[in-house]
Amino acid sequence: MKKIKKLIWVGDSTVAFNGAGTYPQTGIGQEFDRYIKREYVVFDFAKNGASSKSFYDAGRFEPAIEVMEEGDFLFIQFGHNDEKPKEDRHTDPFTTYQEYLMRYVNTAREKGVIPVLITPLSRRLFCEDGTIENSHGEYPAAVKELAEREQIALIDLTEKSRVLYEQTGDLESRKWFMYFPVGSYENYTKEMKDNTHLHYEGAVRMGSLVAEGLRELGGCYAEMLA
Repeated sequence: MKKIKKLIWVGDSTVAFNGAGTYPQTGIGQEFDRYIKREYVVFDFAKNGASSKSFYDAGRFEPAIEVMEEGDFLFIQFGHNDEKPKEDRHTDPFTTYQEYLMRYVNTAREKGVIPVLITPLSRRLFCEDGTIENSHGEYPAAVKELAEREQIALIDLTEKSRVLYEQTGDLESRKWFMYFPVGSYENYTKEMKDNTHLHYEGAVRMGSLVAEGLRELGGCYAEMLA
């Protein structure tokens, strides 16, 4: 039997594991095991509300470090909360954001773990002409620049999700998000129009985009796919 390898996620609510209390909200990492071979296991340490800075400064990366072994993979996806003005979360795209991302990358490399940078999932915000608003500013570009400069594997989830939403359209793409009328779920007493957080079905669909990115990277990244 092959040695079990770990696919370790760090990030924000779009990839985080959710319990029964917030169902049907679901993170990409929570459902990603359906895309990988059985000799890989997913460890999802992502946290709702986390930025690259707050996650690291609060010590939330430490449990991930403890489980790392040579040959594992570290998936890193921040950006949604780095954009926010609060001092404990905010980073600037081409300076502190990149610096914090490199802390995760450098630790992974020191452990013999393979880092993968993932640009933040696009928010489902449609403009009048049917295109998706760029709500992440320069953060995706900063990830891509860093990946190229430091020779880090990259999955451009921002772009992949933008294209998917635009191809699918406003009404049909709502099913992937926490967007539903009052009474749909017992634990939600109000109408939901959340264009950031994923519904169960959305986590599965966006996970397929990450899997697509791994396939495009080829090599050891594609080899983990089922």
